[in-house]
Amino acid sequence: MKDASVKIQVGNPSKDRIILGIDPGTNVMGYGIIHVLNGKPKYLCMGVLKLSKYGDHYLRLRKIFERTRGLIDEFLP
Repeated sequence: MKDASVKIQVGNPSKDRIILGIDPGTNVMGYGIIHVLNGKPKYLCMGVLKLSKYGDHYLRLRKIFERTRGLIDEFLP
């Protein structure tokens, strides 16, 4: 019987990377940013946007966009 495990490698593991992860939501949006160098992750920042205080869904989407854009501009993931 053959081994069923699969190894997946995305990109070069020794490459210097900054990764932005987003837990989407229109009431609460979470995010985290890590820096990976030589396969070792290092915490940079994390946080949440509490959006339920904004009644207008368009305003919530704007706040999500603004925070995400700010994270991208600051950390360049």
